[in-house]
Formats: sequence, structure tokens, C-alpha cells
Amino acid sequence: MRKRSLILLAAAAIGLAASQASAADLPRKAPAYLPPPLPPVTWTGCYIGGNIGGAFGHASLSGVGGTASGDGSGFAGGGQIGCDYQFSGGWVVGLRNMFDGTSNRNSATIGSGPLAGGVVNFNNQWFDTLTARLGYSFQPAWLLYMQGGAAWGHATTDITAVGETSNSKTGWTVGGGVEWMFAPHWSAFLEGNYMDFGSRDGAAFTPVGTVCAAGCAFNAKATETTVLVGVNYRFF
Repeated sequence: MRKRSLILLAAAAIGLAASQASAADLPRKAPAYLPPPLPPVTWTGCYIGGNIGGAFGHASLSGVGGTASGDGSGFAGGGQIGCDYQFSGGWVVGLRNMFDGTSNRNSATIGSGPLAGGVVNFNNQWFDTLTARLGYSFQPAWLLYMQGGAAWGHATTDITAVGETSNSKTGWTVGGGVEWMFAPHWSAFLEGNYMDFGSRDGAAFTPVGTVCAAGCAFNAKATETTVLVGVNYRFF
């Protein structure tokens, strides 16, 4: 009986050893693939893009010939180029140049004075802004910013049956917006800007024998507000 028990114990030990050896020979399961983490979103880099929107202007004329003022609106569209730098976590500083053509027109009628009844047509044809901006990335792909700097605009002032002046003026601009990086290298923005182009002097001439035959000096002022949406391609 004792001899039989020893034989059974030896057989069990041999079976256990054989099963462990077979398990060791089986191929091991490969570890699950984990993709590398995405690089952190950063606003540092330069970009180029386009924009489209609306332009809303106010213009006025005053002088010895009379006064007039009017509001108008139109289309705005063009392009921009700039660079940003992100620092101290979410803070972003940048520099941008934007050039847009506009169809912003408005007109007004001179109410009194030697040119009373004359219709004044104001036409803002384009603007160019060079601005610095400061923003904060409150979420990795979102940037809230404000900006300000210099503005240049070209406008014409036409007084019906009298004449037209056309020149460019230098002024200033301030604005702000929000930008969203919706894909690698691509971002979209919505912004509003106010531009003041200051004033410009001109002269109105009427037929010989009238009050302004030798010229009536006037001063024209213009401001413009824009609401724009745009897309940028960013070089990282």
C-alpha cells in the first residue's frame, strides 16, 4: 500500500512539472498598443489667412459751405499675416498686419450754408491695420485677445455738382476677439474693431459769381467699425 502511494505521488509530480513546462512554451500575449500622447497645443508661430465680414462707418463734413453727416455700411474682406508667442502658461503676445477692401458708403445732405441742398457721398475704399495683441488661452485650443495699433484708410468725399476729394489718412484702431484652433495648423476667429481715421481738409468750388467760387474750405472726418470672421494657417 505504501509503495502504491509513492508511485501515485511521483506520477502527480511528473504531471505537474509537465503542465508547467507546456505553459512556459506557450507564446505570451502582446501588450495593448498605446498611441503616443498628442503634442500640447501652442500658439507660438507665424500664420497667414483671410477674412470676410461687414464694415460700418460714420462720416461728417463741416466748413463755411455747410455741414453734413451720415452713417453707412458695406462689405469688408481681405487677408492678414502675423506671428504669436505663448509664454507663462496661457499668455500670448503677437503682431499682425491686416489689409481689407470695403464697399462702405454713406451719404448726407448739407442742411444750411452756401452749399445747402448739396448731397455729400462718403466712400471708404480700403483699410490697413498694424496691431499688437495680447491674449490668454483659457482652454488649450481657445484664445481670447485684445489688440490695438495704427490704421490707414483711403476714402473719397464727393459733393454733388461741386467736386470730389480723394486721399489716404492715418489713424488708430482698437478691438478684440476670440480664436479657436480647430485642427493642427488651422484656426478660426471672430473679432470686432473700431478705427478712427482722423480728419482731412479739402475745398469745394462752385461756379463763378457764387459764394464758393474761390473755394470753400471744409473738414471731413471718418470712423469705421468692422465685424470679421477669418481662418488662419499656422506654421509651427
